[in-house]
Amino acid sequence: MPSPFPGMDPYLESPDIFPDFHDSFITYLRERLQASLPAPYIAALGRRVWIEIARRTIGSAVNVLQFPCTEAAATLTVTAPPVAQPVAVRVAHDEFREPFIEIYTKDEQGKRLVTSLEILSLSNKTPGAHGRDLYRRKQHELLASQVHLVEIDLLRGGEHASAVPLDAAREACGPFDYHISVHRFDDLETFYIYPIHLQDRLPVITVPLLPGDPPVTLDLQAVFDRCYDAGPYSREIAYGTDPIDPPLLPEQQAWARQRLLG
Repeated sequence: MPSPFPGMDPYLESPDIFPDFHDSFITYLRERLQASLPAPYIAALGRRVWIEIARRTIGSAVNVLQFPCTEAAATLTVTAPPVAQPVAVRVAHDEFREPFIEIYTKDEQGKRLVTSLEILSLSNKTPGAHGRDLYRRKQHELLASQVHLVEIDLLRGGEHASAVPLDAAREACGPFDYHISVHRFDDLETFYIYPIHLQDRLPVITVPLLPGDPPVTLDLQAVFDRCYDAGPYSREIAYGTDPIDPPLLPEQQAWARQRLLG
């Protein structure tokens, strides 16, 4: 069963659903990209890994040391201040793994990273999150390197995280709900933006390779359709009943209701 929406499905942006969609989308994106790449290019998965303190606790324990009440101990109690006993609180740590795609080429001189493709995550767009800090650090390194950067943002909420300045993107493109930003290392001052509205199909984009080699086309809507069909989303989502997070604008709500009515 396909999604009832022509492009990005806003129900998938829920924090309970998007992490699964994010990782699955990257898997099918790599699959489609690999089929389009000419030799000797390859598309490989990479992962950022980090540890964060969880918001839950494993449990707490209070250990009180008991001493026999001897005359010497009684005297010590009077003459020395009591020793405070700490409360041991065990806090869980969660490991996060965030996949991305890297395009390499290989020749007699070895393996070279050519293009990095990122699907922005909830963590990437959350102010103060460790995942955002790691992502921005990698982003800055790529922008200063001989590597192209393709960023796909399918989240309406959160703080802007792609490399293109948001004001400049909106001035050039007008308002948009989602976007793709392509930065070529051989055109440092230019960002190529694909603005996307909720009502739009996801676009066919061009992914740059080394200068002299033509870019490859990537049909993001085809990737989305395969990801949706293979995933649990049509069973997991109660369309028209579950909340959309973040909420839609009033005119988008009316349009979404019409889509769901068929």
